[in-house]
Amino acid sequence: MERVQLTTELSYSRYIHGLWRLADWNQTKEETLSLIEHALELGITTFDHADIYGGYTCEELFGEALSLKPSLREQIELVTKCGIVLPSKNRPEHKTHHYNTSRSHIVKSVDRSLKNLQTDYIDTLLIHRPDPYMDPEETAEAFIQLKEAGKVRTFGVSNFKDHQWNMLQSHLPFELVTNQLELSAYQLENFEDGTLNHCQEKRVPPMAWSPLAGGKVFNGEDERSKRLRDTLEKVQKEIGADGIDQVLYAWLLNHPAKIMPIIGSGRKDRITKAVQAMEWKLNHDQWFEILQSSMGHDVP
Repeated sequence: MERVQLTTELSYSRYIHGLWRLADWNQTKEETLSLIEHALELGITTFDHADIYGGYTCEELFGEALSLKPSLREQIELVTKCGIVLPSKNRPEHKTHHYNTSRSHIVKSVDRSLKNLQTDYIDTLLIHRPDPYMDPEETAEAFIQLKEAGKVRTFGVSNFKDHQWNMLQSHLPFELVTNQLELSAYQLENFEDGTLNHCQEKRVPPMAWSPLAGGKVFNGEDERSKRLRDTLEKVQKEIGADGIDQVLYAWLLNHPAKIMPIIGSGRKDRITKAVQAMEWKLNHDQWFEILQSSMGHDVP
């Protein structure tokens, strides 16, 4: 498995396993451990969480599985996110859906994540969404406190535009290491508005959530889905891929920004199939044919 270097001391696997739906997979601890080990066998060592996933339950489910074999912690990188506050039966004190990037909230969220994941450090902490009420100086103070305490090794953001990234970065004495973005052949916003270019400018490899567009391309009846599906099937035949899902992954992997797709599946066969997409190379004609079918028109 290819590695992507974020700092001199930290690298991610090119593919990242996402645990957003872990609670929905209804697995035993042993089954989740087996899934972790399967990912590791394929070379996937980086696992993506957020405090809110599964109504604030997924981190704990993962931690319980990891506790069955604690030695695996040395082989993996744990990413988690905070900053979104959701009303939940597990958090009755939360009355409204809002954002909170205050120093106290971030520190408390990390302490809870460490407990739930049954680890004493997080490799990368991300602010989950841009917060219109953010005090970047206070957020930076939380980052510095957590880094000095050894609780978090590196920091990044998720869904940030370039001006939001720059604002937070300007208050930090160290570099943000990644931006987790919605990136797919169906969802082109971050390709078109300069966000991905900003990652390239800063030499920051982005993580891609929903790389398969939430399944829209497979069964969507809107015109964009139909156009894109036809083109993906054409390219699939040309390169010999096993499905259009592999073409969607390959489209991101072939981009020079070193995009790291997040595989959000609890099925071993789908994870294996996604990793196999690393074998497929798209030429310029094929890459742009997919782009233009999604846009619905030729490039300017």
